[in-house]
Amino acid sequence: MGKLLLIDGNSLMHRAYYAIPTLTTSKGVPTNAVYGFTNMLFRLLKEEKPDFIAVAFDKKAPTFRHLEFEEYKATRAKAPEELLGQFSILKEILSAMNIKFLEIEGFEADDVLGTLSKKAEEEGLFTLIVTGDKDALQLLSEKTHVMLTKKGITEMEVYDPEKFVNKYEFSPQFLPDMKGLMGDASDNIPGVPGVGEKTAIKLLKEYQNLENLYNALSAQGDERVKGKLKDNLLAYKEQALKSKRLATIIRDIPLNLDFNELKIKVPDREKLINLFRELEFNTLIKRLAESADVSGERKQAEKVLQIEEVYKEEGNEQRDEIAYGIKDIEDLYRLKEDAKSAGVLSLFLTPERVLFSEGRKVFSLGNSFLQEEDIKNLLRELFLMNGIKKIAHDGKGLIQFFARNGIDFSYEFDTMIAAYLLNSSRNRYDLETVAYEYLGVELKDKPDEEKCFTLIPLEGVLEERIKNDGMEGLLYFIELPICHILADMEMTGFKVDREKLKKLSAEFGERLMELTGGIYKLAGTSFNINSTKQLGEVLFEKLQLPTVKKKKTGYSTDAEVLEKLKGAHPIIEKLLEYRFLMKMKSTYADGLLNLVDKVTSRIHTSFNQTITATGRISSTEPNLQNIPVKTDIGRKIRGVFVADGPDHLLLSADYSQIELRILAHMSGDEKLIESFVKGEDIHARTASEVFGIPIEKVTPEMRNRAKAVNFGIIYGISDFGLAQNLNIPTKEAKEYIENYFKRYPKVKEFIENTVKKARVSGYVTTLFNRRRYLPEITSRNFNLRSFAERAAVNSPIQGTAADIIKLAMVKIYRELKRRGYKTKLLLQIHDELIFDVPLEELDAVKNLVKYHMEKVVELKVPLIVDVKEGYTWEELK
Repeated sequence: MGKLLLIDGNSLMHRAYYAIPTLTTSKGVPTNAVYGFTNMLFRLLKEEKPDFIAVAFDKKAPTFRHLEFEEYKATRAKAPEELLGQFSILKEILSAMNIKFLEIEGFEADDVLGTLSKKAEEEGLFTLIVTGDKDALQLLSEKTHVMLTKKGITEMEVYDPEKFVNKYEFSPQFLPDMKGLMGDASDNIPGVPGVGEKTAIKLLKEYQNLENLYNALSAQGDERVKGKLKDNLLAYKEQALKSKRLATIIRDIPLNLDFNELKIKVPDREKLINLFRELEFNTLIKRLAESADVSGERKQAEKVLQIEEVYKEEGNEQRDEIAYGIKDIEDLYRLKEDAKSAGVLSLFLTPERVLFSEGRKVFSLGNSFLQEEDIKNLLRELFLMNGIKKIAHDGKGLIQFFARNGIDFSYEFDTMIAAYLLNSSRNRYDLETVAYEYLGVELKDKPDEEKCFTLIPLEGVLEERIKNDGMEGLLYFIELPICHILADMEMTGFKVDREKLKKLSAEFGERLMELTGGIYKLAGTSFNINSTKQLGEVLFEKLQLPTVKKKKTGYSTDAEVLEKLKGAHPIIEKLLEYRFLMKMKSTYADGLLNLVDKVTSRIHTSFNQTITATGRISSTEPNLQNIPVKTDIGRKIRGVFVADGPDHLLLSADYSQIELRILAHMSGDEKLIESFVKGEDIHARTASEVFGIPIEKVTPEMRNRAKAVNFGIIYGISDFGLAQNLNIPTKEAKEYIENYFKRYPKVKEFIENTVKKARVSGYVTTLFNRRRYLPEITSRNFNLRSFAERAAVNSPIQGTAADIIKLAMVKIYRELKRRGYKTKLLLQIHDELIFDVPLEELDAVKNLVKYHMEKVVELKVPLIVDVKEGYTWEELK
């Protein structure tokens, strides 16, 4: 006997939605219901092994039940939008799995299930109905069983007729009669007032069905039902019979269907894997990957699994067929020819060796071989060959590794950079994470050969996604060239005057001792200034300062608290200076000393390309972008960074108000554009517009407030936020913002449209098509949603600024190389570039840098670059 599996799509999707915590993709698409349903579907297919399958859904249109009883299901709350949007996703998955789903106008999913199960019985099939709706129990028979969800979607209970009778003491087909008597609150079926489940069961045990009951009530001499119950039954007879009709599942709806359409078919695995990738269902990808023959893409990944099997056993003879250790020049020739034939070569760097793969085998080259000149020459030839696509994951390390060995290395695809572009909101882009997400391949604790091998199929998947998202230009013309530039900048480093740095550390130490003595004197006691507990006791108990914030562990003495206490006591100013100076000394004065290369006297920071969500480059170990510029201490720290020698100078090239210029371009606001085209002081102009006065009457305070409004708008600031920044009433801040938008109406329009588009698509883009996904923009949490709305406004602007300066870096770097200049790019700090320039190149480099930065892209407003020079970094400001 064949087996038919019938699934109540609506019922189980609702169950899954409420059973599984909120789950969204990184793009903000809710997926918890469809994830739960699909997981359950996989489990059912594995455990039940059906021959036929179908999923039934309710149609949106009213059913015959609504026409008969207008109040049918009227009390049900509307399904959440987050759930409704998931039904179309589920139907895509079912289509990819080649599973038939049905929805018939005028009928409910129950009626589809009832009709199909009846037809199945006639065909001699056994049917299992899976649902969360007990109404389906009326369909029970020897050939039709029902699997009911008990808790969530994981705990299930299977009913057959015997189990039903044992529980309810009447036959399953009379379940609608019970609903006719007791009603059903969930469907707003009224039933008979005063009749509950116990009474209904008792009556059905006695009379079997409603018709028999009412015949008996009409007959003379039947005293089994009397009193108020009898009165209610008679008074509400029509309502009871109507309620029964509403609860009865129709089993003969018109279905033009051949059962062969329901036969289990092989899924379209490629389509399914792509869907799961998009939905970020990594565990389902893996589960699918483990099951049998798959698409060409997956077959590539299967080669990775093949290597895994080879490496499971020590001494496995197959190793020689897949993994080659390069022992001499002949082995390297073989790699070169194989790569030429394949047209592709992946590279993977480990501390001891470099691994190469052309898609069939893995070649291993020990670092010691790179001391041999003939090996180096052959590698140079290999890297210069046309027609070989070189692939790496975080290729910056490979560039530096080969450079240290005197070999120029360039490559055509970086799987880490591609994964970052596809979703810049991730926390991790290591190969294990990316391979698992896009291939369903588990690389954790796997041999390095397997990791190298994985790069080729991974590149195929990522390249297709990059193409689909329209980010090829961003990857190939900006991000990949930037990898090479950052590698060079890291190797070059920034020269430091060690003696000056030591003196600065000592100076900071002396000042800290002075501050410590002053704090003790003002406190009237000595204590551990760095102890929150002791400091809290001194401030709020001994000195009796007003308590600002208290925690379970005691008084809070964080920066916010101390700022609020300014002016309350002279000790506060000294504490703030002490904390700032202590941080500067430990992080920079002492911290930098430990990082200065003892041979070259340079600091080699690490530049990160995949950290920020907006595309900005960040700096770590140490973070040279974060050294304060507006404080005397920060300037002193910058003063220890110097040019390469007495015949060199540092050159700074800084974009002037680039983000405001991008806002003018993107919004198309005529007044804002006009101000920049005329070269006006934009903050003075904004003050003039907001305060309604001539520009020549704008005071410095007005200009500062206008500046706060200008930059606040870019960051989506609220009236409360602006009030906090300017220390003014919220009402006044609100007026500033309203006046700004009145004067620059297209800016407001741009902001509103950007947020609106982000809600629909789940992401925003820069002028260069860089995406930032904002899943929180549809969040029910106000704070999360507000953050996402601010990011939606700021990210296209800040991201475009990041793209522009990166593109400028590429053009400048190439031009410096072309001219054979010795000028070196040392540092990028958001909108600023710092170079080390030999004096004989200074004038030419100033012109070159300014030209390429200002002309790198054509906007509706001019880009202006301020250029400064000096021997120390401090002198550049």
